[in-house]
Amino acid sequence: MNPEKDGAAPAVRLRAISKSFGPVQANDTIDLDVASGSIHGIIGENGAGKSTLVSILYGFYTADSGSIEIAGTPVDIQKPADSIAHGIGMVHQHFMLVPTFTVLENVMLGSEGGTLLRKGAAEVRAELLRLEHEHGLDVDPDALAGELPVGLQQRVEILKALRRGARILILDEPTGVLTPAETERMFDILRGLRDSGVTILLITHKLAEIMALCDAVSVMRRGKMVGHRVPSETSPAELAELMVGRKVNLETVPAQAITGGATLMAEGLSWHDSSGAPRLRDVSLELRSGEILGIAGVSGNGQSELLDVLSGLSPVQKGRVVIGNRVIDHNRPAGPADMRELGLAHVPEDRHRRGLVLPFEARENAVLGYLERLGEGSWALPGKMEDEARPLIERFDVRPPNPRLPSRGFSGGNQQKLVLAREMAAGPSVLLVGQPTRGVDIGAIEFIHSQLNEMKAKGCAILLVSVELDEILALADRIIVMNAGRIVGEVSSAEATHQRLGLMMAGEAA
Repeated sequence: MNPEKDGAAPAVRLRAISKSFGPVQANDTIDLDVASGSIHGIIGENGAGKSTLVSILYGFYTADSGSIEIAGTPVDIQKPADSIAHGIGMVHQHFMLVPTFTVLENVMLGSEGGTLLRKGAAEVRAELLRLEHEHGLDVDPDALAGELPVGLQQRVEILKALRRGARILILDEPTGVLTPAETERMFDILRGLRDSGVTILLITHKLAEIMALCDAVSVMRRGKMVGHRVPSETSPAELAELMVGRKVNLETVPAQAITGGATLMAEGLSWHDSSGAPRLRDVSLELRSGEILGIAGVSGNGQSELLDVLSGLSPVQKGRVVIGNRVIDHNRPAGPADMRELGLAHVPEDRHRRGLVLPFEARENAVLGYLERLGEGSWALPGKMEDEARPLIERFDVRPPNPRLPSRGFSGGNQQKLVLAREMAAGPSVLLVGQPTRGVDIGAIEFIHSQLNEMKAKGCAILLVSVELDEILALADRIIVMNAGRIVGEVSSAEATHQRLGLMMAGEAA
């Protein structure tokens, strides 16, 4: 259990932690030691219990049984305030910043220092500048948080935690929205924090990060702790096998592209949001049958808006979309149902807002948008929905395999598999896929990639949007890079490298 060097007490010691949600045993007698001043990774499949475990440590949940020690002292953590009081901070995957507040105001929020805000602000500013200098977390205290790049927003979250006295820092998927260069900079920051004595607990699904960054790693599977390793003494293959319980193929081999004619074209698409801000700027692309066209870019650079326009969720404001023999523009609109009739399926980036109705049962979501599969007037026949859903749930290994479970009862990764199963089962000629493996475990990633390659081999034209460069490089035949709503370049898979794509993602010439 990763014993502490020199006999000192570990920064965090968990003993026999158990937590159930109804019949689901999320954590089952978990033991864990985290050495002080180390970077300790926790990995596992979706539903393995990682998030529940760190949520207990941070006070979001209370364990049913078990004990927690911080630096050798037993503690009772019932709420986040207790955790913060014991020097624990957490940086969430989705940042908790007020976008219209400055950096300084966000750091002060909740700990303003009394009614004299000016005095409090001066003290916090001085402390903030000290922390920035000490840990290399430079950011303008007077900048609006919402206008900062995501890499700097993440620094603000870390500064918030440090300012509250965190000596134990929990990071949930910290590199999911960063460019390769920002990721390397974040690694340097985390190493510096560790070297200054901060203990870091890293939740990630990226084995490369575990191998490059962590001093120790613990593996969870189905609510149990199944192994502790030192990265220098293990391999990604061994870690993957511990996570999944079987050997996993970590190398995605792209299916050979046998491209046909263009099945989808976008010509001169520009789009503004409700405030008038430009989100797409003169975007043109051509998607051919039998290929995967990847779109790379830091999240928020127009990829989401492009998927919305191409899928019919947002109207074409300027330019046009051509699919088959249909031309869609401002005067000839088409909604999502029209696009489905034209052979287009869409796996949205945000499965909660766009992919699922969370209170609906799995069987209902499995046919959402495709009721014609059930026959005329059969919405009121739950048995038919269940007959349709069961093979999809089985094929995509959705856990638990219960068609009657409300969709909000599944983990995020299993929700994603349910959406993918529904859209792929439609047999589309064009498939738009946004972040297909976001929040999905390594075993499911292997399966999803194989399914995308299988659809490509059958002639489907696939548009793949992903912030994961490894995913883009593994699957795409051609790669387009977007920055600030524009297409800034295109490369073939043979020409693409992390460095070249990273420069393009940052808006620099490659």
